[in-house]
Amino acid sequence: MRSPPRSRLKGFRPKPLKRFVNISLVFCTSLKRGANEIDNLRGSQAELAIAFQLVYQKGLMTADSNFSQVIDLLRAEADAIGKAAARLQVSEIESVINLLANCRGKVVLLGVGKSGIIAQKIAATMTSSGTAAVYLHPSDALHGGLGIVTADDVAILLSNSGETDELIELLPYLKRREVPLIAIVGNVKSSIALRADAVIDASVDQEACPLNLAPTASTTVALAIGDALAMTLMQAKGLTESDFASNHPAGQLGKRLTLRVADLMHTGAENPMIDKRAAWMDIVSAITQYGLGAVNVIDDQGRLMGIITDGDLRRSLQRIGPREVAFANLICDDLMTRDPVVASPEMLAFDALRLMEDRPSQINVLPVVNGDGTCVGLIRLHDIVRSGL
Repeated sequence: MRSPPRSRLKGFRPKPLKRFVNISLVFCTSLKRGANEIDNLRGSQAELAIAFQLVYQKGLMTADSNFSQVIDLLRAEADAIGKAAARLQVSEIESVINLLANCRGKVVLLGVGKSGIIAQKIAATMTSSGTAAVYLHPSDALHGGLGIVTADDVAILLSNSGETDELIELLPYLKRREVPLIAIVGNVKSSIALRADAVIDASVDQEACPLNLAPTASTTVALAIGDALAMTLMQAKGLTESDFASNHPAGQLGKRLTLRVADLMHTGAENPMIDKRAAWMDIVSAITQYGLGAVNVIDDQGRLMGIITDGDLRRSLQRIGPREVAFANLICDDLMTRDPVVASPEMLAFDALRLMEDRPSQINVLPVVNGDGTCVGLIRLHDIVRSGL
């Protein structure tokens, strides 16, 4: 078995076992919590399995027994994860994490059937959390797909039996490319485990299936191990919330941490600006023309002097009276809010939203100015909400 390469991560001091086990137990505890709050049923897995099989075969399932079975099967899968965490050895986790942390290419996950589906999910989780990973079907690999695998990659093979024909057939070709192999298997003495560079024991006493046939507890354990590996790597690499968000630009978290005012503001020909000397009727026309409910008042150099909203216009009519003609002599200087709250193009849209809402009197629009005070746009509360924040 090849010794794992020394860590090349700057300042990396792998202490993954405790972190790995804790992550596994979080998954385990979340499954058990709901079940334990329902009732206090007790019994060994063997006894439960026998009871489930008899009820299943005789067709005597009632609403109550269906409910109890679901709860007990959740417990069975949670217990399987707990036992898997207890079996882990420091040396095997250190070896696996070192191989993955020092991978200069990508992580290639392989599996067939249900194990293949679990491998796809693990690949997706790793990719989104800072470790480039892909799923490769072993049959596709044997018919040209192997071309994506290089010596800089690390391969993770998932197999409950450890004797999956397609994976065993692929092993010589992976070895020839000098690809480090990690096996997540239910039999540490299997053919795949014996030829791997690092092995994680994902065995279960029995499946949650009443007939002990359908992959249930075994796939849950494999998935939990994959999640624990991905999260341990995420912490080892120092992935930040901002880094995570950059991989999720369409999600709400991603938008909060990546979407900026410049992405949403009305700028250029859509920037509602008016000269500081404009009269009342010009202001009305500008607000109507742009349809944004406000105009930015600028000086001769294009710097922001203030803002006028349609609310300011209504208040001016109330103050002067609609039958008087004095309003016709009003100019921007008489109506505008001086030194308004502003945003910068680089400001996060979420921060601009908080700037509008987290105040005694909420505002619906913000002028956008650059570093020298030049007015470059306007952003509305509506624009931010419409973006999905």
